[in-house]
Amino acid sequence: MSLKRATLAAALAALSFAVQAADTTLSTVVVTGAKEETAAGKVGFDTLQTLRPATSDTAQLLRDIPGVSLQGAGGVSSLPIVHGLADERLRLTVDGMDLYAACPNHMNTPLSYIDPTQVGAIKVWAGIAPVSTGGDAIGGAIQVDSPPPKFAAPGQGSLFGGEVGAFYRSNGNASGANLSASYATESLNVSYSGAIAKSDDYKAGGDFKNYDFTGRIGHTLGRDKVGSTAYETRNHTLGVAFKGGNHLVEAKLNVQDMPYQLYPNQRMDMLDNESTKINLHYLGRFAWGRFDARVWHEDVDHFMDFGEDKRYWYGTASGGSAAFNGTPCSPIGSTCATGMPMYTQSKADGAKLAADIALSQKDLLRVGAELHRYRLDDWWPPSGGGMWPGTFWNIRDGQRDRTALFGEWEAKLSPQWMTLAGLRYEHVTTDAGAASGYNPNTNGTAPNLNYQKRDGDAFNARDHKRSFDNWDMTLLARYTPSTTQEIEFGFAHKERAPSLYELYPWSTWQMAALMNNFVGDGNGYVGNLDLKKEKANTLSATFDWHAQDRAWEFKATPYYTRVADYIDAVQWNATTNAPQTPLLTNRFTVLKYMNQDARLYGLDLSGKLPLGKTGFGEWGLKGLINYTNGKNRDTGDDLYNIMPLNAKLTLTHKYAGWDNAVELVMVKGKDKVSDVRNEIKTPGYSLVNLRASYSWKQARVDFGVENLFDRLYYLPTGGAYTGQGTTMTNPALPNYPQWGTAVPGPGRSLYAGFNYTF
Repeated sequence: MSLKRATLAAALAALSFAVQAADTTLSTVVVTGAKEETAAGKVGFDTLQTLRPATSDTAQLLRDIPGVSLQGAGGVSSLPIVHGLADERLRLTVDGMDLYAACPNHMNTPLSYIDPTQVGAIKVWAGIAPVSTGGDAIGGAIQVDSPPPKFAAPGQGSLFGGEVGAFYRSNGNASGANLSASYATESLNVSYSGAIAKSDDYKAGGDFKNYDFTGRIGHTLGRDKVGSTAYETRNHTLGVAFKGGNHLVEAKLNVQDMPYQLYPNQRMDMLDNESTKINLHYLGRFAWGRFDARVWHEDVDHFMDFGEDKRYWYGTASGGSAAFNGTPCSPIGSTCATGMPMYTQSKADGAKLAADIALSQKDLLRVGAELHRYRLDDWWPPSGGGMWPGTFWNIRDGQRDRTALFGEWEAKLSPQWMTLAGLRYEHVTTDAGAASGYNPNTNGTAPNLNYQKRDGDAFNARDHKRSFDNWDMTLLARYTPSTTQEIEFGFAHKERAPSLYELYPWSTWQMAALMNNFVGDGNGYVGNLDLKKEKANTLSATFDWHAQDRAWEFKATPYYTRVADYIDAVQWNATTNAPQTPLLTNRFTVLKYMNQDARLYGLDLSGKLPLGKTGFGEWGLKGLINYTNGKNRDTGDDLYNIMPLNAKLTLTHKYAGWDNAVELVMVKGKDKVSDVRNEIKTPGYSLVNLRASYSWKQARVDFGVENLFDRLYYLPTGGAYTGQGTTMTNPALPNYPQWGTAVPGPGRSLYAGFNYTF
């Protein structure tokens, strides 16, 4: 029986079980558990409303969560980093669905499939995530959900409501709009939610001089624009929900059409991304607890090529060498450029069954099962310049399947003590078909050896199927000695199997390797069929002092993580097909994934303090400090993309319908970098942001200024700037002024947003 039929059968069985059990329901049992209370942070609704006009990137809504930083990517596709662990080391879900980046550059990240205006709630577990929340991840977990359906109260009749809004941001000339509407009775809810957003390239602050990849300054974009930072995206959701007593059934259809999203730290750009998701959900509450069932399906069609900022005409100079004549080449496929088309298609099916069982007033048991099926094809048609006559298959018939079982026991031992113990098992299988290069029967000619035949033959001679058995364990305890103190501490063992893009990209050819890079460091990556699963042990504690009403609070969270078989990388010599020695420095290189050991530790501090009330309103302070240190224990090298010491201090003010804030963001210089990747150091910086909002009846207006003083700064976790010019030339020596430049952050931007609720 196919997975689609199996998951549908599971859903129907769950619904049948719910209907049969409905008559035995005595009362609604409200189940509150540690997995909610031990969340490292929740993004409150007020924060969501405040940040929506300032960003179209849902990951940016996490900026005030302790322990979270962001890995730079496209304008709507930043990747969260939790305690130094990012991307597929975290479990990211959107409306309960596990989503995957179907792209060798991870351009279509899970959080890019929901617009900030469509977000209703965000929960974050940093490091120690309960086994009912985590899985196939060694870091934390992030759950992003749209607002739940609302129904009319008994006797109220029908309801119709919604929201309409728009925003504008000066930097990048960004604009967008959102609309949501729903019709509801006591038992039926029909809803629509849509959002569009668009931006040109943004400008950096200060006296930024923009060099393209061939060393010419600002010849097409202007001196201060940051190349390949434009985007356009459209997201639509249609939902229907039915409620009967303590039972809820939901169905959602999500459609995304992203015409383009350009990338300042990648050699390619996303020029189309289309996704369709079907999400079915059942939730039932019974005398014994709660039962939750979900099935979903996703289709993704993804296309990459050179965007406008990376398309240029190359003429011929005397002697036959390539020469740049400064003419933009658009559209792709014209006589001046053939482009480099790259396609990815994926299909994902998933099913989850979970139950919260109240064993007693003090004991709660959570049990569940999950099934995930993922299929991926990644191919590049021939386009000239040595890329012919056949199609290059980066990953053909990629498969990654997961099955999981978990159990979790929460016990309230006394009014002061709560414990949580959980165990999770996952079986992961992966596979891929035969490799094939543009010309699979040649290794190229000197000096442009590409080893397509050698690498393809070696890959095809091996069995590609891999199997992994992952075990997760979480032990947590919370001690509450008084109404103003709380201590939570715990241990977690987490395991993650390597991804398709870590196992199966097979070519050591520099051009092909450069296309397999999801960290934005400018290097190329080669997969490794011999990778083992990552195994992480984490110790963490949170000390929480607060007022009884939480008017003031202070939290401190130290943590330590040790990772065995951490998937890092080594520089690779294509000629010898062996590790590169000595290390190449001050240049982009080709790397191969390799298991090594790593350790990370750090400290999160956060708090808030009321300053008092005056005739001009209520004043307060809030702030956070984050520090992470990561090392490769085998080589002594620093881990890549670790955010340096950073802090934020915010002065808040509320008066009548006004809600205002002044933010001071401070980041230490980044001098601990990954040598194997030639990671770029960045100087420290401080920024000032102003925010204000006014709410009146059903209307809300937001406005503010980001980077008030127009400071020039570079993103410590934004990767290498490859946003303009012929990025595939990959010069061997640092001959150009822009070499070694990190991606600059946005300069001053004034923004305004308006929302009306009806």
